[in-house]
Amino acid sequence: MAEQFPGGVLDLLDAAGDRPVFEHADRVVSGAGLLATVRRVTNGLRTHGVGPGDGVALLLGVSPEAFAAVVAAHVVGARVVGVRPGLTERQKEHLLADTAFEVTDRAAGLVGDRSGKVLVLDDLLSAPDDGVRPEVTARPQDVARLIHTSGSTGVPKACAQTYAAMTAAWALRPDAWPPAVRELAARLDRFLVFGTLASQVMMEYGLITLAAGGTLVTAERPGFPDSIVRHRATASVITVARLTKLVASQRESPADLGSLRALMVSGSPLEPGRLREAAEVLGPVVFHGYGQTETGMISMATPWDVPGSLGVPPVDVEVRDASGRPVPPGTDGELFVRTPAQSSGYWREPALTAEVFSDGWVRTRDLGRLDAEGRLWLTGRARDVIIVNANVYYAGPVERLLATHPSVAEAYVVAVPDDDTGEAVHAFVVPAAGHVPDLGELRALVAANLEEASAPTRLTLIEEVPLTPAGKPDKRRLAAGG
Repeated sequence: MAEQFPGGVLDLLDAAGDRPVFEHADRVVSGAGLLATVRRVTNGLRTHGVGPGDGVALLLGVSPEAFAAVVAAHVVGARVVGVRPGLTERQKEHLLADTAFEVTDRAAGLVGDRSGKVLVLDDLLSAPDDGVRPEVTARPQDVARLIHTSGSTGVPKACAQTYAAMTAAWALRPDAWPPAVRELAARLDRFLVFGTLASQVMMEYGLITLAAGGTLVTAERPGFPDSIVRHRATASVITVARLTKLVASQRESPADLGSLRALMVSGSPLEPGRLREAAEVLGPVVFHGYGQTETGMISMATPWDVPGSLGVPPVDVEVRDASGRPVPPGTDGELFVRTPAQSSGYWREPALTAEVFSDGWVRTRDLGRLDAEGRLWLTGRARDVIIVNANVYYAGPVERLLATHPSVAEAYVVAVPDDDTGEAVHAFVVPAAGHVPDLGELRALVAANLEEASAPTRLTLIEEVPLTPAGKPDKRRLAAGG
C-alpha cells in the first residue's frame, strides 16, 4: 500500500537528487534542494505547533518555497486552504474562517491580517534542516485540503478532500496513469507554472510533471506567446479565451513556439471549430481536460481524439435520466461520476453535500452522453437554464447551435426577464472575422433545429467573453451588463 500523501512527493524529490525540478527567476532548484526546503518549512511549522487536523491557510505566490510550503503543510497533516489572488474581502474572510494559522509571503504582497496566527514563510525557512526525511503524520480520514469553487455564484463552496483520497490519486503513480495522461506526461519536460499553487489544476499537473521527470518553470506574469518563448516551455495550462488570442496572435505575427508540445485547456468547453483552428496554427498540442472541483479530472482528450469529444473517461461515468436511471449509449442525460480522489463532500454544508454526493457518486450537474466507443461528449449544464412559459430550456444546446452559424465565432446565452414569457434568451456573440451576425438569422437557426421558445430574443455583440477568476465564462457579468 502506498505511503500516506505526501510521502510520494518526498520520494520523487529524493529520487530526483541533483536533477533540476524547479526554475524560478534566475534560480535553478534541484530535487535535493527542494526537499531540503520542505524539511525546513516542516520543522518550522512543527515548532509553531501545527499538526494533524489544524487549519492552515496559504496566501502564497508561485515559487519553489511556496511549493515546499504546500507539501510541508501536508506532511504535518494540516487541513490546507489555498487562497488565490483576485478574491473579494468577503470571500477571503469566508475562506479563512476555520483556519488557525496563515502562512504568507511578504514578497508576494499577500500578508494576512485576520483571525489565524500569521506565519511568514521567510521565518519558517529559517528553521534548521536536520537532513532527516520528514515523518508524514497525516491521518487518512482527516481533511487534507479544502478546494474552493470559483465563487461565481457568491461565496465559494469548499470541497473537502481527505488524505486517503489524495493518496488514492494517480498523479504521482505513472503505472496508474490513464493513456491520455501518459501521452501528456511525455510532453511535460518544462511545465510553465503561473498564478497560484492554490489552483487544483496547476498543482495536479505540477505533480505529474515531477513524476514524469520534468521541471516546473515559473512565470510570475504570464503572457502568451511571450512566456512560452522566454522560458522555452514545452507545456502550460491555458483557458479557451487565451488559446483563441494565442492562435490569432500566431496568425498575425508568428513567434517561435518550437519548444511547445502541450497546451492543457481547462475551465470551459472548447468548440470543435476553435480546436481545429488551433491545430492548424499550433500543431497537435491541445489537450482538452474535463473535471470538477468536486472530482478532479474526469476525462481528457488528446490531440488525436475526435474534435468535440473529451476522450474515453478513465473513471466511472454514468449518464442518467431525470428519474436517476442510467440511459444507453448515445442518449443525453446528467453525468454522475466516481473518481479515486474525489471529495467527500462540502465543508460544513450537509444539505448541499446530500444533494451532490450520494452512494459514492458525484452528481456533476453537467449534461452529456457516452457514444458507442465510450467517448464522452458534453452537451450543457443541468443548472444553466432559461425558463420560458414555465418550460425549461438548456443554454448549452442553444450556444452550440449558434456557434455553428458562419457569422459566429463564440456564443453564450443567458436568461433575461420577459413580461410575456417570464424569461427569454439573450445571446452574447463574438462575431467571426469579417461577419456581422443578424438576430433574425440566428433566431431562425434555433427555431428550425430546437424550439422557437429557445431562440434568442436579444442579441449583443462582444469582442470577448468576460472571465471569472478561475478562467471560466462569467455569465453573471454578461447578464448584468446586457
